Amino acid sequence: MWLRHTVSALTLWVTWRSQVKIEKGCLVAETAGWLPGGVDMELPSAARVYDYLLGGGHNFAADRAIGEKFLSAMPDARISARTNRAFLRRSVLFMMQRGIRQFLDIGSGIPTVGNVHEVAQRVDPETKVVYVDNEAVAVAHSQIMLKGNEKATALQEDLKNPLEILHHAETRRLLDFSQPIGLLMVGVFHFVPQSMDPQALLRVYHDHVTPGSYLAISQFTSEFKNEQMQRVVKVMSQSRDPMYPRPKQEIEALFQDFELLEPGVVRLPEWHPDSPTDLDGDLEVSGMLAGVGYRR
Repeated sequence: MWLRHTVSALTLWVTWRSQVKIEKGCLVAETAGWLPGGVDMELPSAARVYDYLLGGGHNFAADRAIGEKFLSAMPDARISARTNRAFLRRSVLFMMQRGIRQFLDIGSGIPTVGNVHEVAQRVDPETKVVYVDNEAVAVAHSQIMLKGNEKATALQEDLKNPLEILHHAETRRLLDFSQPIGLLMVGVFHFVPQSMDPQALLRVYHDHVTPGSYLAISQFTSEFKNEQMQRVVKVMSQSRDPMYPRPKQEIEALFQDFELLEPGVVRLPEWHPDSPTDLDGDLEVSGMLAGVGYRR
């Protein structure tokens, strides 16, 4: 699930009839009149912590408390969130330049400025997008944001249940699996433990999309800033979404059924930067690695 929004978010909050306040420079919604049933506001979720780090307003006190601990463990976490969001945008545009006009965004998080449909439909209004997240708040806000957009939808499912996602009625309504699809799994696989065999999960997705499809992955790594990353792991163990950073070799293995495209699995700013200045500064500040694969 990372970015910031202000005026557009306030417009949505009026619709949701939430009360808004400012806390630590972020706009936050405190009332739960719009909240989906069954959501535990006391149990932090990765999607809402991510939203807080991006300066969003769809988070609760428990999420913000974890967010502050996350910042203490990783002071550049807000930069990491924005850098990851920038990779999402670049990977979407990369795929669109190669003819992709439909996307399955798994682990999409809470809607913020620069979502996939905003990026893609600016290039081609006919582009179709299915957002998937296992967090009820993320899905509820996505559905509100997408109201009236017939080319995009959001559904509540889990990455770990690929068949439920791939055969969901809304997925099949919008996406044509006889045509190439852009699979986006950005900032989500670090919530899948190695014991769940992430390669096997990805193989299911691989086998359901046609040749010519693409896969984008970014995830936290233990390859650098390891002490800092271990502090982050400890913080996220207090949420409903524990984190499992991986070394580069294991992230590369996620692409085993896809052809890993140049420049391979690299630090976020190194993946097709917009300009040489994107490579200035600390390239490891995000604590993440990313890559894009091709389905032959």
